[in-house]
Amino acid sequence: MLQRTTHASPTAPSSKRAKTLVLIAVILACISLPLSLSAGPAAQTFIGRDLAGGTVALSWITNAFMLACGSTLMVAGALADHYGRKKIFFIGMLVMTVVSLLMPLAPSVLWLDFLRVPHGLAAACAYAGGVSMLAQEFEGPARVRIFSLIGIAFGAGLAFGPTLAGILIASFSWHAVFLSSALISGIALVLCIFFMTDSKNPSAHGLDWAGAGTFTLMLTLFTFAVVEAPVHGWTSPLVLGLFLASALVLALFVVIEMRVLNPMLDLSLFRYPRFLGAQLLPLATAYSYIALLVILPLRFIGIEGLNALDAGILMLYFSAPLLFIPFFSAMLTRFIPVGILSGLGMLISVAGLFLFTQVPLGDHGVLMRMDLVLIGLGAAIPWGLMDNLAVSVVPSDKAGMAVGIFGALRVSIDSTAMAIVGSLLAFFARQTLTRIRPDQNPDTLASGAAQLAAGTLAKAGSILSDFDHAHLLLAYDLAFKQLLWVAIILTLIAAVLVFALLGRVRSDHGEVKADKEDETHRGIAAPLAQESPALD
Repeated sequence: MLQRTTHASPTAPSSKRAKTLVLIAVILACISLPLSLSAGPAAQTFIGRDLAGGTVALSWITNAFMLACGSTLMVAGALADHYGRKKIFFIGMLVMTVVSLLMPLAPSVLWLDFLRVPHGLAAACAYAGGVSMLAQEFEGPARVRIFSLIGIAFGAGLAFGPTLAGILIASFSWHAVFLSSALISGIALVLCIFFMTDSKNPSAHGLDWAGAGTFTLMLTLFTFAVVEAPVHGWTSPLVLGLFLASALVLALFVVIEMRVLNPMLDLSLFRYPRFLGAQLLPLATAYSYIALLVILPLRFIGIEGLNALDAGILMLYFSAPLLFIPFFSAMLTRFIPVGILSGLGMLISVAGLFLFTQVPLGDHGVLMRMDLVLIGLGAAIPWGLMDNLAVSVVPSDKAGMAVGIFGALRVSIDSTAMAIVGSLLAFFARQTLTRIRPDQNPDTLASGAAQLAAGTLAKAGSILSDFDHAHLLLAYDLAFKQLLWVAIILTLIAAVLVFALLGRVRSDHGEVKADKEDETHRGIAAPLAQESPALD
């Protein structure tokens, strides 16, 4: 039975032991979410061999989870503030556990896609409820340390996801990947039931269902357009219509949020450079890191022919920095402004991405491993700074909204980035195939290129029977390098903006601070101080 809701803010568990167990429960939830993301692509090739489903259906194994999670994180944060953070966390962990047990029983890829939707919804509830609870429990230096642990927990899920998937697939089958997620969620659920004390925002009044609905619809339309683009073409009526509909719904969402009494997304927060800069941090990591987290296992297993275990071990070079670098970057913010430190991390990722363009397909030697470490290192530096910065720019009693806004934008950016890079990879591969054999049927080329992007080389070869193996590998190699250049450009743009918006923001004894003179010149020091007492 759930414990009685308390309205005091913040509330604390009855003992130090209980408080530690609550922290463990939230950390397990924060491991389970990225684990569900990063392990999926490693298992995708094997799922495609066992279950009936096309390329688009396979891509939705990841996209459905991220879309459902990202599009509902803001409303999950509002629900946590309104109904109680423990209740929302409990519901999230319960559904995650049950769905994780059901997914290995899916008879087809389509059924697996359907199950990934409630899986993502539950992950949103678990993340928003758990992290907003911690934001209420801890302040100052303690909160910085806690959010660094959250960053490390995410890093652990990402780092060990492909490796764990490889071990489980090699030892058992892809079914064990989802069962491991059920085990982690189940432990967090038990800790929630017995040791968490509920809390909520007593000033929360009503929920913005219209805003939540339009935001979800907008993101769904956009992601669906991106996923369908390689099949139907970027300029096809279907894809253009979906993009137009997404833009119209976005405009409607903005109108609703400007007029509703209790908006899900307080648009006025985007007037402040620090808040805007905090939302830019995940943009760089989305294209320089998260997207590659999905693409690389497909390349290693499906294109280059590595087994799941070897691919997972190789991915450790890419993800291992997230286990410890966020902690050190949080410490360095006492001496180096957040924007400078984050921007430098992005430039390190750019260097790794550029060097990766020089690695031949099939080469897993020292240069590739060094490139993977550089990209992961650069992404890990701002990783541990994002969550605390986002929460610190709003009052503590609106922690749920802060977590929801930042988490929703972060996961939304990640989910759309993964869909976009998959589509771009197919588009670039199709261009090369067209240059090699311009006489081929365009629909056949599009279908084969989509199979290449999904990492199913054998299926691509059966569709593109007029192409030899070397041509298929060439098309993929050139497409992958073009994709790296897109990531380089986007990461550089994000770095420049972060330098500009967060260059003077630093952390002093756990509190995020900005240069007073700089804020005064921008004319926002007074309103920001009124709206965000956590800022000095």
